[in-house]
Amino acid sequence: MTDQKFTMLFWQGNPPSHGGYPGFNPRTEKAKGMIIERDAAVTMGDGVKIYIDIFRPDKEGKYPVLVSWGPYGKHGRSYPANADVRHDLSEYTAFEAADPVYWCGKGYVVINADPRGAWRSEGDLTFFTEQEAKDCAELIEWAGTQNWSNGNVGLCGVSYLAWIQWRVAELNPRHLAAINPWEGVSDFYRELCFHGGIRETVFTTRLRDLLWSHTTTRVEDFVGMALRHPLFDDYWASKNADLSKITVPAFVVASWTDHGLHTRGTLEGFKKIASKDKWLMVHGRKKWSVFHEQEYLEKQRQFFDRFLKGLDSEVKNWPKVMLEIRRRYGVGSFRNENEWPPARTQYTKLFLNARDGAMSSSPFEKEAQVRYSVNDIGDKTQNAQFEFEFDKRTELTGHMKLRLWVQAINNDDMDLFVAIHKMDHSGESVPFAFCWIHEDGPVALGWLRVSHRERDEERSTPYQPFLKHQREIKLKGGEIVPVEIEIWPSSTLFEPGSKLRVVVQGSDTCMYPGQVATYGHLANPNRGEHVIYSGGKYDSHLLVPVIPGV
Repeated sequence: MTDQKFTMLFWQGNPPSHGGYPGFNPRTEKAKGMIIERDAAVTMGDGVKIYIDIFRPDKEGKYPVLVSWGPYGKHGRSYPANADVRHDLSEYTAFEAADPVYWCGKGYVVINADPRGAWRSEGDLTFFTEQEAKDCAELIEWAGTQNWSNGNVGLCGVSYLAWIQWRVAELNPRHLAAINPWEGVSDFYRELCFHGGIRETVFTTRLRDLLWSHTTTRVEDFVGMALRHPLFDDYWASKNADLSKITVPAFVVASWTDHGLHTRGTLEGFKKIASKDKWLMVHGRKKWSVFHEQEYLEKQRQFFDRFLKGLDSEVKNWPKVMLEIRRRYGVGSFRNENEWPPARTQYTKLFLNARDGAMSSSPFEKEAQVRYSVNDIGDKTQNAQFEFEFDKRTELTGHMKLRLWVQAINNDDMDLFVAIHKMDHSGESVPFAFCWIHEDGPVALGWLRVSHRERDEERSTPYQPFLKHQREIKLKGGEIVPVEIEIWPSSTLFEPGSKLRVVVQGSDTCMYPGQVATYGHLANPNRGEHVIYSGGKYDSHLLVPVIPGV
């Protein structure tokens, strides 16, 4: 945005020496069939120098280029042990980036960049700003004109390295020939910092203080900005790409397992980009391990071979959408679709009965209520639960929406945390991959701060409410209001006799205290009791996406 009505907050960050930085040492060396240029300088249009590592095949020729761009350090960092990442990655593989040994062996140049302000690169370190997007676009143009380049550049990488691809691709730099966003947020406010209007306080703080922090200059304090900007405004809008401007070929990869970060944004990105050549794959496993698995590495190579080398690859036979239908953690199978979400979806209401926690495909005539305490944020037993038992094999793939009639006792606001679980025949919760490294997560999650319940009617659909987050509408004393909670997309097969369980409570349903891979919303307005109403005029229900004929 050009007319920004905010002042950016900065902090001094952490010195590079605190992050395993090997030191600044420009040099050229050879190893494993590669020519490696370390700490090569590229000068931006305003004179600021950023530093990159270049890996080229050690033979004459002009090659396509893959660029990875992120603040974690081009020198690399290790994956957690329980991320299940392949052990045969080369020592040159940067965090969430491509393995240069593999790609140089396939006839590609790989560039890992430290963005402006990160590590030893000059300037201030900011995140998904117009400046960062322009810098990455300038690097693409630089890479496309080197004497070892064939003029075609692709963007690749996971998480931040995928997220930035939306921001850069909307600029349509001339030498950008393809993108492969592998699980990347596309709405900084709704998908990272404020879930349903509830500020995230655990993971974002770790990002700021530890992971997006190493510099010799200054770092944007986006956590401080979240405190200063609790509603969606120019600051948050300035970080989001206009997805409709993206026309470059795209192989978009999402997972059902990254609720609270990338799942929603990656799927929204696929839906909204204007690319004529675009494909979607959604898996149900751990994101880093799938990115580096040989089977999916081959898919990446086929995609880039077609659009960066002009080769006749298998991409021409790919279905537009490939979805993994999960049964439990590590068990599922892929099915092809023509679009996302599947056009044949039959959206079905499952009505809640607050009297006994049952759910039914038919409305309940009698009004009822259930209440739970929210005074103890750590008490996970205080919640409302509802269950529906399947009498036949049923697949739910797509968006869910929870409509509730709610009331806050002695309060003018309430934070609602929703989890969808699959229960087996014995009543045990069926586990799914969750939050990068965990294996005991739910089917899906949703959140809402009730004062943020105002919908954008033009952007909402019957199955996916889009909330404005532009003002607070506080509850009046004793007021009972209807709310619609977006449940992030999922895909799960329910066998006959298994159950779907809805859990609603006043604090996080899924947290891993002390673990690096966790989210938390520890600053909420809840106190007293929450009441959920059902039956009669209170049409509380869960809208589920049934796929017919499975």
